[in-house]
Amino acid sequence: MCVVKKPGAEVSREELIAFYDGKTAKWQIPDDVVFVDAIPLGGTGKMLKTKLREQLADYKLPGL
Repeated sequence: MCVVKKPGAEVSREELIAFYDGKTAKWQIPDDVVFVDAIPLGGTGKMLKTKLREQLADYKLPGL
């Protein structure tokens, strides 16, 4: 899961993952959390997944 923190917000990877526990199916809970400065958006305001994939191209899941 890619997350942009609000200014002044303090939240950890563990807190975000724990938030989903009991609220959604186990297989829907994110494996990891990546904090980014901004989510790339297109002209219509939609998230540009291709740009986000480029931004995180070197990312590896912990433990793999």
